[in-house]
Amino acid sequence: MIALTLGESLRRQQDAGSPWAELLRVPDLSVGLYVLPAGGVDVQQPHTEDEVYVVLAGRSRFTAGGESRDAGPGDVIFVPARVPHRFHDISEELRVVVVFGPAEDSRGDAPA
Repeated sequence: MIALTLGESLRRQQDAGSPWAELLRVPDLSVGLYVLPAGGVDVQQPHTEDEVYVVLAGRSRFTAGGESRDAGPGDVIFVPARVPHRFHDISEELRVVVVFGPAEDSRGDAPA
């Protein structure tokens, strides 16, 4: 078993010096923490893997493909592989657990 506390996960993300920190990787999935400040910009590109976002804290809008919605604590959002998506209009610092299936970047390069 592997278990991580939220505090440990936040420390790893802060130590990474990046909004993203991978916390766990096995062949069939990877898990990380994505933190964006209020007013921040989400510059991610579509991934070649399916993704599940679990919003732990914060508020924003989220757009995937042509659909937009509010995102806040407790929300779970699924995005299929290769679908353009991003968080925007971030009004409170976002803390999001991200699960990739299979593991992030395991299917090769994302589409241009």
